[in-house]
Amino acid sequence: MGRIAYVNGRYGPHSEAAVHIEDRGYQLADAVYEVWSVFDGRLADAEGHFARLKRSLGELRIPEPMSRAALTIVLREVLRRNRVREGLIYLQISRGVAPRDHAFPDHPVRPAVVITAKALDRAASEAKAALGISVITTPENRWGRCDIKTVGLLPNVLARQAAREQGAGEALFVDGAGLITEGASANAWILDQAGVLRTRDTGANILRGVTRHTLLDVIAQAQLKVEERPFTPQEMADAKEAFITGAGSLVLPVVKIDGRPIGDGAPGPVAKRLRSLYIERAKQTAI
Repeated sequence: MGRIAYVNGRYGPHSEAAVHIEDRGYQLADAVYEVWSVFDGRLADAEGHFARLKRSLGELRIPEPMSRAALTIVLREVLRRNRVREGLIYLQISRGVAPRDHAFPDHPVRPAVVITAKALDRAASEAKAALGISVITTPENRWGRCDIKTVGLLPNVLARQAAREQGAGEALFVDGAGLITEGASANAWILDQAGVLRTRDTGANILRGVTRHTLLDVIAQAQLKVEERPFTPQEMADAKEAFITGAGSLVLPVVKIDGRPIGDGAPGPVAKRLRSLYIERAKQTAI
């Protein structure tokens, strides 16, 4: 069976899915998105993703296209039609279709909705986590509202491509103060030499990661010390351990930064434990 996509009220072959050429998401990046991890056919961290979606739409003044209950039904139907039990589901909502103009349409238009799903090989993901990834750093050059999950991701695209060309798995942005903000598609963490877990606070210009939020709860339950406090690339290099978090990466150990090994150059016990605890929590609470 081929993949199935949902576009503006209709389910159809993924290979034939299309949006109008004057969709504002396509022309102006006037759109938001969310990505859920899927465990056993269910949505992980659902509450956090729905809440962030609502906030992003509100910040851009895009009307909610349907109720949360209706959206949940559609998301589950896309999973069912694609027979995805383990994987990711992607949702994008644009302001809609209107003659191209930077200002909002003179007359309200219906928001455009696109949903796709894909299966993941969890065994391959675990094998990747067992080895850990390397990261590179790059100057922060994104807009000042990274807290909104928009589709305007060109700086992230270029950063991730630079990482790939250097054989790394992620790129971390570094601000003018020399501090790591976050990754191209993940939040960044370290376990410093004092044994304290550290990640950037959301008062900075970073995305309010849903996986990050859930992991903070997991860390509290595990009675580990954590501080929402920034760190430099050098502090990451000198850390005992490091990892990134996100819907796609979950909790993924980082073993090298800009070519320098972190700790002993292998995934550390805390990162591995937190990955296990997070996955356990995600499976228990998925809807």
